[in-house]
Amino acid sequence: MGCASLPTRPSPTAFLAAGHARPSRRLRSCTTTTTGKLRRAFSIGAAHSHSGLSDVSVESLPLPDNEAPVTGAAYSFIGATTSLTNRILTSFKKVILVRHGLSTWNAESRDQGSSNLSVLTETGTKQAEKCRDALANIKFDVCFSSPISRAKTTAEIIWKDKEEPLVFLDTLKEAHLFFLEGMTNADAKKQYPELYTRWREDPAHFHVNGIYPLREVWGTARQAWEQIFLTPGENFLVVTHKSILRALICTALGLPPERFRAIDVNNGGMCVFTVNKQGEAMLQALNMTAHLYSDHTYQY
Repeated sequence: MGCASLPTRPSPTAFLAAGHARPSRRLRSCTTTTTGKLRRAFSIGAAHSHSGLSDVSVESLPLPDNEAPVTGAAYSFIGATTSLTNRILTSFKKVILVRHGLSTWNAESRDQGSSNLSVLTETGTKQAEKCRDALANIKFDVCFSSPISRAKTTAEIIWKDKEEPLVFLDTLKEAHLFFLEGMTNADAKKQYPELYTRWREDPAHFHVNGIYPLREVWGTARQAWEQIFLTPGENFLVVTHKSILRALICTALGLPPERFRAIDVNNGGMCVFTVNKQGEAMLQALNMTAHLYSDHTYQY
């Protein structure tokens, strides 16, 4: 550990004469660096003294070997977000979420929900292949996928020739939309105007026969996170659908169902989370799509 202290100008008198308010408390910032295996945090503080000098101190602190290698003060974000588990994890986790490729019902503007009748289009297949190429340099321990065909096929394309397990979870299925499933948006709006409008404009309160799909999908999203965290490994890939993806993201960030439409993920889009040992998730990337339009690869 190293520490240094040095006097600097201007003095508080000059500072106030320039029309600035006197700082009333010590300011601190933190950053991290990586040089080979040496990883340290630097705490920088500044405070005005009674003598008119501004004391600046720089303290170098070693980081534990098992800290997640993320940038800035976020290297330790305990207590900053909502925990997704009631247990302490054995290690940090990296989770990449992927939305399935374009499906036939996506192309036809039909509500898909939990239906298994919509399949990948040719464009959707190419999007899945682009995802596979973009993730080629990342070593995953497990891939989790919804068993519904459009997500299942996307996962199988991405996971082609890999020896690591591909696991299908029912908790990653899409939200059930009852009789709206299979209907075009135009037909649903015409036949069920009140229900359709509520689903589009107030989805948290959309319900059929007393069943609230978003409340249920929020619960299954939390179950999915638990299942993922209970699996041995540190790097996970998750392939699923838009609504459950939104729920996974929102539950990780502590957001309620009312924020459902505040987040969007395109077909083939990717999101990245780092999760600490307390089960708190930090969103590092949202709806990455560069790989769909170029030969871009990711290096997480």
